[in-house]
Amino acid sequence: MMIPQYQDTVVALSTAPGLGAIAVLRISGKDSFSLADAVFSKSLLDKESHTAHFGRIKDGDRVLDEVVVVLFKGPNSYTGEDTVEISCHGSVYIQEQLLELFIRGGARMAKPGEFSMRAFLNGKMDLSQAEAVNDLIEAQGDAAHELALNQMRGGFGKEIAVLRDELIHFASLIELELDFAEEDVVFANRTDLSDLVNALQKKLKRLVDSFATGNVIRNGVPVAIIGRPNAGKSTLLNAFLNEERAIVSAIAGTTRDTIEDVISIAGIQFRFIDTAGIRDTVDEIEAIGVKRSLEKASEARIIIYLYDHKNTTSEEVEFDLNLLRENSKSEILVVANKIDEGQNVQLPAEQLQISAKEKRGIEELQDALSSTILKNNSLDSGNTIVSNARHYEALTGALKSLDEVLTGISSDISGDFLAIDIRRALHFLGEITGEITTDDLLGNIFGKFCIGK
Repeated sequence: MMIPQYQDTVVALSTAPGLGAIAVLRISGKDSFSLADAVFSKSLLDKESHTAHFGRIKDGDRVLDEVVVVLFKGPNSYTGEDTVEISCHGSVYIQEQLLELFIRGGARMAKPGEFSMRAFLNGKMDLSQAEAVNDLIEAQGDAAHELALNQMRGGFGKEIAVLRDELIHFASLIELELDFAEEDVVFANRTDLSDLVNALQKKLKRLVDSFATGNVIRNGVPVAIIGRPNAGKSTLLNAFLNEERAIVSAIAGTTRDTIEDVISIAGIQFRFIDTAGIRDTVDEIEAIGVKRSLEKASEARIIIYLYDHKNTTSEEVEFDLNLLRENSKSEILVVANKIDEGQNVQLPAEQLQISAKEKRGIEELQDALSSTILKNNSLDSGNTIVSNARHYEALTGALKSLDEVLTGISSDISGDFLAIDIRRALHFLGEITGEITTDDLLGNIFGKFCIGK
């Protein structure tokens, strides 16, 4: 499946723009070998695929650079087309001269994501794998990297393809019934179809539910540290970061605004937000800080409610927790601080106990944060975790369509109406892997890529 405007030859810089030790230019398309051969000091047309060649690139009689040229003959290349990759010195001037040289020779500048678009159109990867390429480039932590790598290997696409094939089998039987409508023949056993749809829904529901985990792994987990003044919130943030990021003072109300920083825990990026203490105050500026704290609580995926266990009553703790529950649907970890100062009362077993000042219990708190996110979706469990919002929307659409199939079966509706709902479910699943696409969809997906990918 090759769209006409993608049948020409394109060139782009594949390394980051700017000065560097080495830069890599990529040329892909039917004329890529002849374009490179025309300006290279050695013949390339008779060389084998996947070979590297050292020589000079010349613009007429002028030598532009000494380079290494690597040849990839289609379909055994990233794009599935003849592809040339040129490693040159990282001078911005050299990069610009080489690009201009190949454009004068007949290539055009690649569009954002065009190399990956061509790989998809040439059947080198499905659409979910192509999207994972960009996710891999943008991964900010081990967990996001692992998610993208697993998807790029095709596991998610294969899982969707299996589900789709199972549904296509029954869809074909339903369609066959329509050809024999006058004879009242039933090819698709309704009980078997119900069993299949129920099984598919169970699998799709697991994928849909995994999005809550996958989305935060991909984009980072916002964590708000909330508590009363002098609970030790800034000290806790400093303990997480191992640096004096926030001002620590015995004076209540020192933190007037939110302070944010990011650390990696179990390969997941957590964005910690140190907030102003929550309390009634006549100080206008501090009151604004308290308001912002509650706003951050509503935006956070997890709230660490931190309290000074010696100077906060159980009634005050419960009041604060009710306030947070009213303002947020986030998961709340209740953490008792300053255990280095001794304990006046027995703390509930489910509460974490730390000393932010002495960094005691910090590892246990970090473990609690990572387990709250992963829960039953461990990265090494072998289960697919959905991290792409487009995939999530398509999966929920497929689930809804399958619900309508079950409703139709229970209502004993005719096969032509069942076929409509089954086709709709197949459409949503096909959108994920790219069996069903539009130019707008492809443009939106690949337009987010960097130009050289």
